[in-house]
Amino acid sequence: MDADGALTGDRNDVQLAGLNHKLGYRGTTNALLNFGEKGGAIGYRVGAPGDGLRCMFHMMNEARIGVGLGATMLGAAGYEASLEYAKQRTQGRPIGAGGKDASAAPVRLIEHADIRRMLLAQKAIVEGGMALALYCARLVDEQRTGEPQPAAEASLLLEMLTPIAKSWPSEWALEANSLAIQIHGGYGYTRDFPVEQHWRDNRLNMIHEGTHGIQGLDLLGRKAVMQGGAGLKLLAHRIDATISRAMQQERLAPHANALAQALQRLGAATRSAWATSIPEDALANATPYLQAFGHTVLAWLWLDVATSVLERGDATSPANIGRLAALDYFMRYELPKNDAWLRVVESRDRTCRDVPEDAF
Repeated sequence: MDADGALTGDRNDVQLAGLNHKLGYRGTTNALLNFGEKGGAIGYRVGAPGDGLRCMFHMMNEARIGVGLGATMLGAAGYEASLEYAKQRTQGRPIGAGGKDASAAPVRLIEHADIRRMLLAQKAIVEGGMALALYCARLVDEQRTGEPQPAAEASLLLEMLTPIAKSWPSEWALEANSLAIQIHGGYGYTRDFPVEQHWRDNRLNMIHEGTHGIQGLDLLGRKAVMQGGAGLKLLAHRIDATISRAMQQERLAPHANALAQALQRLGAATRSAWATSIPEDALANATPYLQAFGHTVLAWLWLDVATSVLERGDATSPANIGRLAALDYFMRYELPKNDAWLRVVESRDRTCRDVPEDAF
């Protein structure tokens, strides 16, 4: 192609160096290209000068929501497979006051409390991840089609939530896939069942379109403090609105209080992280901040789902009993992890900064 965009018939100096042999996603070919090894490759600018980075991030931000959705779907596939297996596979016998009854028929895996723990964890992750992806997709629509003020708010919220939409499902849906393997036992580590492939495929999602660490730096280093913290304040306002609704439901009031405390702690940790105004102090613990931020957002979404269930007066269907149980699990087992994550953020812990290179 010449300077005017006309085809010349000459081959550009781009060479296929080979295929990448990957852990997962083996159904999608991935290749390494070399440019300019035989005299120089020619590149062509697309768009106006200086506009490339803006265009790239516009593409990447929407792609990041897609990554989170893809991670959620792989987690959901593992959940469905392990749920089916747990309902069919028998292991062990019932234990009563007198101990195990060897004469009793074996019980199914799903009758064991620890199996239900792993199933609830997967359910909380994959259905919560779906709620997050759908909420962000809604914000994409609202910023394009809404009236000026709602569109501006949607755009600001999307800025805040994009690092979470990408990183939270890619970390925790991978954990869901790991739990799916665990429920299958030794079979889960074989190719006889699909759960090992789900884990391999999902491991990519913490890496591409911005690694987990990059999302943390973006969230704490830019999004949480942009416009004087306007995005964080808007998100907190939305969360507070859900808390107020949930407080009207006796069953949800303890969870609403727990979320209110988590939100307050997150705001305080943000301020503490930047107390010295030195980026290195704040950002050394950006990843724990990202994890705590993500868990706070997911606790909010689950509380919103549960509040809607109770407001409709439909808490007795099996699906909604499951949703309320997933909320209980997340608030009791997952949200308390924020304490450890935010402790190092608040103190601007220097452990990782100060360890000398030769100590490794």
